[in-house]
Amino acid sequence: MGLLDGKKGLILGVANERSIAWGIAEALKKEGAELAFTYVGENLEKRVRPLAESVGARLVLPCDVTVDDQIDTLFDAIREEWGALDILVHSLAFAKKEELKGEYVNTSRDGFRLAMDVSAYSLVALCRRAYPLMEGRGGSVITLTYLGSERAIQNYNVMGVAKAALEASVRYLASDLGPKGIRVNAISAGPIKTLAAMGISGFKEILDMVEAKSPLRRNVTPEDVGGTALYLASPLSSGVTGEIIYVDSGFNIMGL
Repeated sequence: MGLLDGKKGLILGVANERSIAWGIAEALKKEGAELAFTYVGENLEKRVRPLAESVGARLVLPCDVTVDDQIDTLFDAIREEWGALDILVHSLAFAKKEELKGEYVNTSRDGFRLAMDVSAYSLVALCRRAYPLMEGRGGSVITLTYLGSERAIQNYNVMGVAKAALEASVRYLASDLGPKGIRVNAISAGPIKTLAAMGISGFKEILDMVEAKSPLRRNVTPEDVGGTALYLASPLSSGVTGEIIYVDSGFNIMGL
């Protein structure tokens, strides 16, 4: 018997086999969850579909979270196929590459709007469609954040501000959805060499700093994050909601 036998989970944000979202997917599948995946565009579909099929996923659907009609179509398909949902994994973030270098003060209005829409508001939009399918099932919503939400990290810029908004959204959504039996939490993962992270200027220096200064003296892996996501998705965390849980080798506790 797995911890998640009979549970249905939707995962947004897999880009390739090195994605944090894929590490989470593998952990959930290992404990018995049935999974569905999304992608944006043909190029990502070519990467996501074979991974999804490798874990037996029947639902592999397009969804641009900046387009409400596509979100509606996604949840219509889930409702038709499953009739219910237990786990929602939101591993989505985006900012224009030019906004992730230099000074935050130079952030463009369009760049700010796009980063907030994809990285923060999308969680709200997804939860609004998901909660009617999760109500009364002890549902769990999990999103991904980073220490740049609360500390100024060089070149993280507008993404840090978007992650701060995401973390505030976790608390408000936890308050809204708690009476419906749905928990909402975030994992603040340490830097991991993913496709998205490599777009941040100076990312290697961030990895080196965490390895040198964190209590565990190593960087974390998608598997590390997957284990914590499994805990949050399972009944083991039935009394936990509205929390930001750090999976960063302890780096967040360190001072000078």
